Amino acid sequence: MPQATPSKVYFANLRARGPKENKLARIAKLFDQAGFKSLAAKNALTAIKVHFGELGNDTFVSPVLIRAVVDRLKKHGAAPFLTDTATLYSGSRHNAVDHLRTASLHGFGPDTAGAPVIIADGLRGNDWREVEIGCKHFASVKIASAILDADAMIAVSHFKGHEMAGFGGAVKNLAMGCSPPAGKRDQHSPRFEVKQSACIGCAECLKVCPENAISFAEKKATIDKSTCIGCGECMTVCASKAISMDWATQLGPFTEKMVEYALGAVKGCQGKVGYFNFLVNITPDCDCVPWSDAPIVPDIGILASFDPVAIDKACLDLVNQQSGLPGSQLAANHGPGEHKFLGLWKHTLGDLQLSYAEEIGLGSQRYELVEI
Repeated sequence: MPQATPSKVYFANLRARGPKENKLARIAKLFDQAGFKSLAAKNALTAIKVHFGELGNDTFVSPVLIRAVVDRLKKHGAAPFLTDTATLYSGSRHNAVDHLRTASLHGFGPDTAGAPVIIADGLRGNDWREVEIGCKHFASVKIASAILDADAMIAVSHFKGHEMAGFGGAVKNLAMGCSPPAGKRDQHSPRFEVKQSACIGCAECLKVCPENAISFAEKKATIDKSTCIGCGECMTVCASKAISMDWATQLGPFTEKMVEYALGAVKGCQGKVGYFNFLVNITPDCDCVPWSDAPIVPDIGILASFDPVAIDKACLDLVNQQSGLPGSQLAANHGPGEHKFLGLWKHTLGDLQLSYAEEIGLGSQRYELVEI
């Protein structure tokens, strides 16, 4: 059941006509207005859950902007650190060594972002613990140890599209971002297949498969479903869109499993987790892909809240109020009020993230937008 009182979501637009209105100043003001000072007790080891971006991607939240969150936490006595977890797919963040190298190349670290980087699930993604949640799909979930050991956390999310989740914001950042590869595997239940008539034999899928589940015969790809772990990287890189899944039966469980993992990431942490969502560079794809497509709508602003569901719902509403940008990946739903992410990925169930999250008690879709 939705809570009686709407959750407060604080919003700052991006207009600036002087130094007191720049993004850094607005982030600091959002921090204060949202009440995030409570996350910064003296010497509190406060995790800032970010996405360092895959190499080749450049639309992740800038470390310059992350610095504003770091500085605010330090001002109130906390000891913040930047964190993320190993990826399920192969790429530039598959283990802690590669992940730290990527973070450094993208400017994350003490010099620019103002805080050290700690990969939350250890060297090879094996440092995690079970958290009991008692939900429909999972009795317990696997969450990275450094997330669980932190005294508090601020999840900083780049709100954008996603080919499987529909969109990614605070909920997805908690679910995928706070779980080790084993937890990501739990969530990625879909198995992929190749439409042979559409396969052009480019072998890009073969290059990215982390489990060697793809083989080639007569210049056509085939996926071994018994070996596939459902990471979806093959579908992402397939230029001819020959790779897909059974959207009608598999996407609902995937979305619900993701939401249950988000619940596990913050279970028992009431009042100890805050959220920033950045509505800038609203691209079609996750920052996990090694490219950045053109935005689908104009930049909108920055939001802060203690409620991950409310902040994602507010972001979705603000995106849908925009007119789609011409020349972008947006194929339909260009008008104000139309669902932009369904215009990108028509089979997705992004709204299910919010309704199921509300159902299991992660947060509320009812919100009050407070503009600062």
